[in-house]
Amino acid sequence: MKFFDEARIEVLAGKGGDGSASFRREKYVPRGGPDGGDGGRGGSIWGVADLNINTLVDYRYTRIFRAKPGENGRGRDQFGHGAEDIILRFPVGTVIKDMDTGEVIADLAKDGQRALLVAGGKGGLGNLNFKSSTNRAPRQFTPGGAGEERKLELELRVIADVGLLGMPNAGKSTLIRAISAARPKVADYPFTTMHPNLGVVRVGENRSFVVADIPGLIEGAAEGAGLGHQFLRHLQRTHLLLHMVDLAPFDENADPVHDAKAIVAELKKYDAALVKKPRFLVLNKADLLDPKEAEKRAKAFVKKFAWKGPWFLISAMKAEGTSDLTFAVMDFLEGAKHSAANTKVRKEAE
Repeated sequence: MKFFDEARIEVLAGKGGDGSASFRREKYVPRGGPDGGDGGRGGSIWGVADLNINTLVDYRYTRIFRAKPGENGRGRDQFGHGAEDIILRFPVGTVIKDMDTGEVIADLAKDGQRALLVAGGKGGLGNLNFKSSTNRAPRQFTPGGAGEERKLELELRVIADVGLLGMPNAGKSTLIRAISAARPKVADYPFTTMHPNLGVVRVGENRSFVVADIPGLIEGAAEGAGLGHQFLRHLQRTHLLLHMVDLAPFDENADPVHDAKAIVAELKKYDAALVKKPRFLVLNKADLLDPKEAEKRAKAFVKKFAWKGPWFLISAMKAEGTSDLTFAVMDFLEGAKHSAANTKVRKEAE
């Protein structure tokens, strides 16, 4: 199934049913009084996160969702029946925005999480509600309220612990194939990856994390070069980024340091918060070089790039060095989780 991570839809809640103006009419009951019932509530539309769905393809072709109106009230104290609500199911990680205001209506980050998208109109009041000691034959009633209407923008941000970042052909897809059971397409030309891929990496019993591979970035992505910035949203929920660099480019004129800096610059243009995320540097394709030459290039790159954080020299193709990388990532994620739990306990104590 083709991966869709954006969609636009229109949701229209149902109108509330009208109240009834009716009077009791029975033989030998000359003054029966009002008996008009209330109208039923219009149907609302809810959004629910569903772990069994992984794409927004259903909302690329069906764009308008309309709930039914509530039933009108009737005589003999009969209230109108409320309309059924509509449940729209979205992939976990879907952000729902109002297209007109830009307001985030819901961020469905957990399985089963619900959000009200549009509320159905309230049912109108029948004349039964207006009787009193001074108004024994009321003819007042109220119409049902209008249902809410909205145009929504759906944006899927995949849920992953780790995100792979780098230029095209840096070896991101090869790495995810080497460390997980995911099998994204791998080829010797740029932009092989056309949509995000997820893989589960297991480093031991009850120790695993989810890694996301997104299409490569190039300089000028903010202006639409390459595939642009359209997939960077999938890195916003990650806890750690792996910045992959091709240490042995086929083009002799290529400068890996310049390319790595260009990636950081594109991140800043898209979202400054992404640059502040923890990042590991992964120098790939060591298998194309002599071991001593690979080590020499790696140290020269780290120095010229002025990198102060953790870095790893690997060969994703031959799965060399990938074990140390995955264990380091797992240790980092567990440490971050433990730190977050301690912070939460401390705040609750305060």
